[in-house]
Amino acid sequence: MSDRVLIRNAEAADVPAIAELHARVFGPGRYARSAYRVREGRRDGNPLSDFCHVATRGNRLIATITLSDVKIGGVPGALMLGPICVDPDFAGQGYGRQLIAEGLRDAQLAGVSLVILVGDEPYYGKLGFKLVPPGQIALPGPVNPMRLLAYPLKDGAIEAAHGLVTSA
Repeated sequence: MSDRVLIRNAEAADVPAIAELHARVFGPGRYARSAYRVREGRRDGNPLSDFCHVATRGNRLIATITLSDVKIGGVPGALMLGPICVDPDFAGQGYGRQLIAEGLRDAQLAGVSLVILVGDEPYYGKLGFKLVPPGQIALPGPVNPMRLLAYPLKDGAIEAAHGLVTSA
């Protein structure tokens, strides 16, 4: 197996390996996560968007991020980041951060205004994510409002986003 790690856009052929990695890392409780609940609303059933990325080493998928097109308060132009999943054998080596950077760069180039996620501010704040004011944006299911974060790709994007997050 090659030691070289390749970061690229996720493809339909990656879906089984992505699902297997999610199952191994997150277990059956993964379906209760907000990102999964939002994606349940996709009409086409496709779990991937143009902004999803994977890291592979040889034929092995070692990390993946999912960025889903969402509407906030019925307004399109945002993405929800999650889950971010790294094979435990490769955790702590920066692959998750690299995938996030690639996804954010592609989203900005495509004119997306905002990326939201549910996560820990001390970690994601280092990557530029900011706490969303409590009550401004709502997700399906219970979410600790102190874990709802956003990365503005356009000026004023956080302030302009209000309402329920749904699949776009």
